[in-house]
Amino acid sequence: MTGPLTGVRVIDVSAVLSGPMATMLLADQGASVIKVEPPGIGDLLRLSPFRRGGQGAFFVNGNRGKRSISMDLHKPEGRALLLRLVENADVFVQNFRPGAVRRLGIAEDDLRSVNPDLVYVSISGFGQSGPYADRRVYDPVIQALTGHVAIQKHPDGGDVDLIRNVICDKASALYAAQAITAALYAREKGAGGQHVRLAMIDAGLAFFWPDGMMAHTFVGEGVQPGPTISELYRLTPTADGHLVYFAASDSEFDGLFRALGHPEWSEDERYNTTEARVENRLELEALVLAAFRKLPTDEIQRKLVAEQVPVAPVHDLESVISDPQLAHNETILERDHGEAGVVREPRPAAHFDKTPAEPARPAPLLGEHGDEILAELGVSQEERDALREAGVLAPSPAG
Repeated sequence: MTGPLTGVRVIDVSAVLSGPMATMLLADQGASVIKVEPPGIGDLLRLSPFRRGGQGAFFVNGNRGKRSISMDLHKPEGRALLLRLVENADVFVQNFRPGAVRRLGIAEDDLRSVNPDLVYVSISGFGQSGPYADRRVYDPVIQALTGHVAIQKHPDGGDVDLIRNVICDKASALYAAQAITAALYAREKGAGGQHVRLAMIDAGLAFFWPDGMMAHTFVGEGVQPGPTISELYRLTPTADGHLVYFAASDSEFDGLFRALGHPEWSEDERYNTTEARVENRLELEALVLAAFRKLPTDEIQRKLVAEQVPVAPVHDLESVISDPQLAHNETILERDHGEAGVVREPRPAAHFDKTPAEPARPAPLLGEHGDEILAELGVSQEERDALREAGVLAPSPAG
């Protein structure tokens, strides 16, 4: 295994996406991640739609690079095995609701008794205490509470709506992965093991805040108003479709005006400075949209590219896969996943020149590596057979 986190050992008992995606990012960067799942279904994402060969697409997309062991943590023998796994681990990640790990006997103090330097990570929906702490939660609920839904309203009117993909879980995963590496760095500097707590509601708001809460950043009077990003973001209709462009600087607006066949707008006092464009925004928008509607998508896109104005076509999901820049970057990887056949997935986004992180192993079958992992702990075949007979370990996926 390669990557900057080579040598870091992670025990992941989390499920769905916030925890699993965080640990997948660590695996992408070289960490050795053992995913611990309950017997039976395992991680609920294994039941996701778009399935083949016993694997669901959502699970595959959030669990690359891990080994899986399936065991019942409600049984004393299962808990004992987990403690043995934790003894030599660097990181432990869980996203149970508050109180569940205490009932299972795998709370921080339980694990720190066998590994004082462990980085213990708790991801929750709302935090470890407070009025919402005991509630079940999924991504759209966090979207509703953190402004993501409120801002999904078209500037020309209409109802608010959800962002139609999972965003707060993924934001939480990004914050968690960064926090884990920060805690490992602090440990190297002598801080020892620590407990990293992260609430999805906090991560969702932090992710939303920089642009989404511009109008609510400064407290009190005397704030110069202006358009929000949500008011500026929109599809632009053309003569035969849509595209997306965004002009921000004077030079970009000059290029936009030339591409639309109206270079004279650059000399117009109503539109030739940022302040003037903001003041006359609605009038300028009407002129620009009318000009776009007269031109075919391909033609205006070529002109905007030539004028150095940021622009892109609106890809459908099929054309995302064939985009020429993504092809050049070799972003999308296709590889064999055994019984599931060929799968398509993005390569790790970060590139390291001195510690290259190659795409890690495909997502595991439930309990696929149980024998391998327990053999590393010195658990004999006879003991493993007995644990399976007692229902502590799931049957091997090979039979």
